[in-house]
Amino acid sequence: MDWFNVIVMAIGLAMDCCAVSVVQGLNEGRWHRRALLLAGIFGLFHAGMPLIGYYAGSLAVDFMHRYAPWIALILLSGLGSKMIYESFHHHDGETKRADWRLINLLTLAVATSVDVLATGLILVPYPDWLYPAVLTIGAITACFSLAGYLGGVFIGKLKFNMELVGGLVLIGLGVKIFIEGICS
Repeated sequence: MDWFNVIVMAIGLAMDCCAVSVVQGLNEGRWHRRALLLAGIFGLFHAGMPLIGYYAGSLAVDFMHRYAPWIALILLSGLGSKMIYESFHHHDGETKRADWRLINLLTLAVATSVDVLATGLILVPYPDWLYPAVLTIGAITACFSLAGYLGGVFIGKLKFNMELVGGLVLIGLGVKIFIEGICS
């Protein structure tokens, strides 16, 4: 294990959170200080999951291999379906904003980080790299989440049904995680 591997792994793990953050930015359509909360929650969950995976060791392998794809599929598809439904059912002139309720943010954090739990198992042979890797994963995830949110705000300036697009992105992300999990 070296820094290059840790950073590449962290960037790869951050992509799901970045995509979800783009959706939040699309829905909000403007800078919101809660984007920092979103980035922080995503960073904390992405840092915490490898720790849990590391210490749970082989006990978590079977469970995560079996159920993580299903959990991510159900959570992200449910949120995406809700967004698609709402994209067709809000009143004319009503401005739709991102859902900043803590329960929604935590659901998104769990859905995007449940597969990161297995990363802790990768670190078992490298105990000296556990905490540097966890901190790097959390920091990079937070940065990518914030950048994704800002990118979503920028793209959101275009006028078309962003909530529909966001819902489709979340469902697609859930299906992607599901297929990767089932095929691995």
